[in-house]
Amino acid sequence: MLTTGLQLVDDETERREIRLRILSNLVEGTRAPRVKKEKVLKLDRNLLNRLPENNADLENALYECFLMARRGKTRTVDEWNLDVFWAENIRQLAQDIIKRRWKPSSSKAFISHSPVDREIFAAQFRDRMVHHLLYAVVAPWWNKRFIYDSYSCIRNRGTDFGVNRMQKFMRQVSRNGTRKAYVLKGDLSGYFMSLKRKTLYRKVMWGLRKQFPKGGWLFELCRYLWREVIYDDPCLEARIVGKLNDWECLPSNKSLFCQPRGQGIVIGNLTSQLLSNIMLNEFDWWMKKKMGFCYYGRYVDDFFIIVTKEELDFAKSAMLHEVPEKLRTMGLKMHPKKLYIQEVSHGCPFLGKMVRPFVLTPGKRYLRNMRKAFRDYVEGRASYETMQSYVGMGKHMAGYTEMKKVVSKLESF
Repeated sequence: MLTTGLQLVDDETERREIRLRILSNLVEGTRAPRVKKEKVLKLDRNLLNRLPENNADLENALYECFLMARRGKTRTVDEWNLDVFWAENIRQLAQDIIKRRWKPSSSKAFISHSPVDREIFAAQFRDRMVHHLLYAVVAPWWNKRFIYDSYSCIRNRGTDFGVNRMQKFMRQVSRNGTRKAYVLKGDLSGYFMSLKRKTLYRKVMWGLRKQFPKGGWLFELCRYLWREVIYDDPCLEARIVGKLNDWECLPSNKSLFCQPRGQGIVIGNLTSQLLSNIMLNEFDWWMKKKMGFCYYGRYVDDFFIIVTKEELDFAKSAMLHEVPEKLRTMGLKMHPKKLYIQEVSHGCPFLGKMVRPFVLTPGKRYLRNMRKAFRDYVEGRASYETMQSYVGMGKHMAGYTEMKKVVSKLESF
């Protein structure tokens, strides 16, 4: 029995050494300078081949939405239940929409702790198909009217695009470091939970009337679906996943359960991401045109401006007075403790990275999660894919030194 125990210890020690060597080799591979490849524009896979024009086309459109919604979800129970009899289920959903019987189903509510504590309402697979249908019809029209420096939930943009744009702005305003430039960054307080559903519906209907000035079948379909999606209250029939005390760590302004009736939208739905951009589109153009901040960018509720030393006083005054007042008129609130003002050479934390004009370094949150992922992988508590993802993120910035420190520390044990 003792021999078996020793053998198990030896096997576990050997497996730990193997995992540590794999990790070390991957980290060493990030030491070589990354060759920048020419960016290839990707087609939006959330668009339909052809928009439906009548009831007969709706079933084919929903089948395309079914394929979109199931990407990466083929192992979930919701997807499997619909996939078994997919043709009959899609036909039934089409009939429910045509006869205006469709209503959003109950969602699963849970708390996500990574990267921060956040309340999530996961829609059922059937409802996600409808979300994809709405997105495919209206998103192309709205995307053309968003500013170029709106980075979230738009094809060929995203977090890396936003970081690179901030870095480019820093170089342009500072003239490659030859003059002083400053970055000012703000954040909205409880953004998704403070959105008024009536205001959102008014904005999407304004866009819908512009997109379909003559009305028609598709206009009526989108109006019906938007009304059901926006005015749905997921708290009424939500299924709690996990423990009720998970909500104790969440502030009241970040929980949909604590909001007054008619306020707040869920985090996680495809339509929620689009609605967040639609809501702040007016603010984006106001910052660019009315306030004159050419070097402005936004990712969801995080926004920044970059100015010269001569423009700094005006920018400070705007961020303290005009910007909060504009947000107040929209029913939103700027976070009083998250106003960041710094010279660009000192860097600015944005989307998980510390951004400087000529270098990207890991942010505090990435470093904390990376150390935990590496340690858990070596001890056998995390998957290879999780560890590899942090190595990949480190390769896109100057993360070799920090990753090497963690590996060296693990090797010393």
